[in-house]
Amino acid sequence: MCPEQASEHGVAVVARFLEEADVAHEILEHDPTYSTLDEAEAVGEPPQHAAKTLILHDRDGWRVAVLPSNRRLDLERTRRLLGGTAHLRLATEEEMAAAFPHFDVGSLPPVGPMLPLPEVIDIRLLYKDHVVVAGGDHRHAVRLDPRELIRVAEPRLGDICEHDPSPHRKGFADLPAP
Repeated sequence: MCPEQASEHGVAVVARFLEEADVAHEILEHDPTYSTLDEAEAVGEPPQHAAKTLILHDRDGWRVAVLPSNRRLDLERTRRLLGGTAHLRLATEEEMAAAFPHFDVGSLPPVGPMLPLPEVIDIRLLYKDHVVVAGGDHRHAVRLDPRELIRVAEPRLGDICEHDPSPHRKGFADLPAP
């Protein structure tokens, strides 16, 4: 990494990575936000087009999951899909700040040269023509095609979100029709 890249922070790091990977994207500047749903509103996107990046930690290191912002991660589903251990858990803010200093905590993008690529992406995102993700800082978001994210990261795809606990619901019943 050259010295100029070492000093980059946030959206500059993400933009450079996406440009080098030849990923079509749009950088969106907005007032500071501290949640992906607020970020979607700030850039004029409906909540169902926002995706969040979660950093997980397991015995063998960092794992990255990307899912719709209006959904909650089902850690057990994710553990099974990734073949993770019983130690798989969400990373703490302190761990993220120490491990990923080029990005603001709470604004980790799904891709970047200092981040592990997503290992799992929730299948619901494939039904979108675009998603808005964190840009690495609290003032920028990135709009891109979720299939481009999959092309770059080559993750597992699966259902990693919590489901309605109703007994009549099964598996992928809450996925949109193609």
